[in-house]
Amino acid sequence: MYPRLFTVPAFDLFKWHLGPFTLPTYGVLLAIAFVAGLWVVNRQAKRAGLDPARITDLAVWVLLGGLLGAKLLLLAVEWRFYLHNKMEMLSLFRSGGVFYGGLLGALLVAVLYVRRFKIPGWAAADVLAPAVILGQAVGRQGCFAAGCCWGKPTTVSWAVTFKDIFAGRTIGTPLDIPLHPTQLYESGAALLIFFFLLWLAGRKKFQGQVVLAYFFLYAVARAIIEIYRGDAARGSVFSGALSTSQFIALLMVLVVAGLYPYLARRQAKAPAPPLAPAAPETAGPA
Repeated sequence: MYPRLFTVPAFDLFKWHLGPFTLPTYGVLLAIAFVAGLWVVNRQAKRAGLDPARITDLAVWVLLGGLLGAKLLLLAVEWRFYLHNKMEMLSLFRSGGVFYGGLLGALLVAVLYVRRFKIPGWAAADVLAPAVILGQAVGRQGCFAAGCCWGKPTTVSWAVTFKDIFAGRTIGTPLDIPLHPTQLYESGAALLIFFFLLWLAGRKKFQGQVVLAYFFLYAVARAIIEIYRGDAARGSVFSGALSTSQFIALLMVLVVAGLYPYLARRQAKAPAPPLAPAAPETAGPA
């Protein structure tokens, strides 16, 4: 657990007193996740026959929409806390937020973008899906380094024990208690889903199959991992029967269950593209 890669102590530069400056591990890994995601988007866009530059721009806007949505859902879930601790609103700039809020924000931005530039939406979504899940795999490593999104106390042999006082003070990470490494659970699950989506992308039967597989597989994985989460800032519904993320995961599974057969049938009924006219025969050399 290394929430801070390094800290530059305060120093004087000419007449200015600067520092100290801290480089957070979470921020570095988030940047790595974004760069890795853009690389995947570029390669997948070329394979899908889409404009890589336009799809890369879409990915950037999706990221911004995701960041905003994640923080807004965190604010919605924890509104009572922020209502009574208004100065803590500034902590939203440091927090990663709630992932499903980010996903909903990203979806909204993506829909607006593809309509604006007349991009085939389902094809673009299939390109973005592997990049998004790869970003999650790397991003959860950042959560593990920072100490957020921790698990419940446990006695399993692979339990982790956080000891960084800075994380305990700023994030509330439980210290000196063996916990489920739920960050690593999700990172590993996301990486497996990433490789599956890459495999599926070259074998899909209809546009939208890859992104729907992403929604379904991640929703199932997240719903299971939530059972082992121990942080209380996730919110709950139905008197605590489900966490907010489990409830959204259930909705996503239902949406996929409806969309998957619909898209498969629609493409199966779509008329085949007309065959190119045969080239005229030409006489051989005289």
